[in-house]
Amino acid sequence: MSAMRRPLLQYLVHGSLVVQILIGLVAGIALALLWPTAALKIGLFGQVFITALKSVAPILVFVLVIAAIANHRKGQQTHVRPILLLYAIGTLAAALVAVIGSFLFPSTLVLTGTQGVELSAPGGIAEVLHGLLMSAVDNPVNALMKANYIGILAWALGLGLALRHGSETTRSLLNDFAHGVSQIVRLVIRCAPLGIFGLVAATLAESGLGALLGYAHLLAVLLGCMFFVALVVNPLIVFWKIRSNPYPLVFTCLRESGITAFFTRSSAANIPVNMQLCERLGLHEDTYSVSIPLGATINMAGAAITITVLTLAAVNTLGIQVDLASAVLLCVIASVSAAGVSGVAGGSLLLVPLACGMFGISSEIAMQVVAIGFIIGILQDSVETALNSSTDVVFTAAACAAGEMAERAGTEEHGAETLSK
Repeated sequence: MSAMRRPLLQYLVHGSLVVQILIGLVAGIALALLWPTAALKIGLFGQVFITALKSVAPILVFVLVIAAIANHRKGQQTHVRPILLLYAIGTLAAALVAVIGSFLFPSTLVLTGTQGVELSAPGGIAEVLHGLLMSAVDNPVNALMKANYIGILAWALGLGLALRHGSETTRSLLNDFAHGVSQIVRLVIRCAPLGIFGLVAATLAESGLGALLGYAHLLAVLLGCMFFVALVVNPLIVFWKIRSNPYPLVFTCLRESGITAFFTRSSAANIPVNMQLCERLGLHEDTYSVSIPLGATINMAGAAITITVLTLAAVNTLGIQVDLASAVLLCVIASVSAAGVSGVAGGSLLLVPLACGMFGISSEIAMQVVAIGFIIGILQDSVETALNSSTDVVFTAAACAAGEMAERAGTEEHGAETLSK
């Protein structure tokens, strides 16, 4: 009997992380249903796991970006610019899907009883852009303390460029430091099954699924748009980029990145997971060490969907007519606003009042819509984050693959020209 237990124990400790996470998920659901009181206490494991991820992520991004830029040499190829283009296309396409979905399946809300919700929402697009600019010039110590990834990236890029002319010893030290931090990250990620076990158990025990039933239609539109983007729009964009079957890559990213992002509900906390996935996919470290943290800040297809669907639900409830020009403008506003969403749980909801403002909806009503968003957030925000975070890796991998194909084609063409001469 003990001989049988030993391989099982070894598998639980050293086996597939995805399988371990699924085991933790099932165990958390079972505990929440059978023993809710204990499930609430087990939530401590989830809190510790998320806190550990959020603590190590800013240091990881800061160190990896500095090391990648400082050790970059002339002639090395990176693919950050194409990735940024994919981020913009993906976010705008997601907003468009949300508009179409909202017109095909209009939702209505019960806007009552949510006065007194104290939230600080941006007052306009100019304020969002102003916030991004101020984040970029933040004090580096403050940026690290508050996980301000725009500021972290700005300082890391600046220091990396400055240290490109440093000595070989300095660059070697940066690499060693980056590898050391990566080892700590791997250790934290190995605790994901236990952390997700605690998160699922506590969330279901505290909120249950009853709160979702009253907003089933709205939730169905939101999740339907997100699934459509993940399984149709993103694969089409990837196919356009790599000209081959995109689904193996898409499903790998959803499984390896989307599952953990679903439960952590934080794009920032999922940065270490995405970094490790990019490493396993064999992508350029110079590329993904920049594109992944940048994506966690600006690549927000799920947030664009949330902002658009909730805004149009409020518009439909109030009987406001929306023409084509207004719908297109809403797509642009939702996309630009989504890029300003911080990578934390519920961040997109704070931008709903901004989009509502373009239809003349008062702040009081918009805040009621935000409150409804928090009610359904147990699923909406989890799926949104899974879409956002997995898409970071999908587009990074697609751009790297396309870049490698272009490089090979260029090499073959050059070889053919040489032979012809």
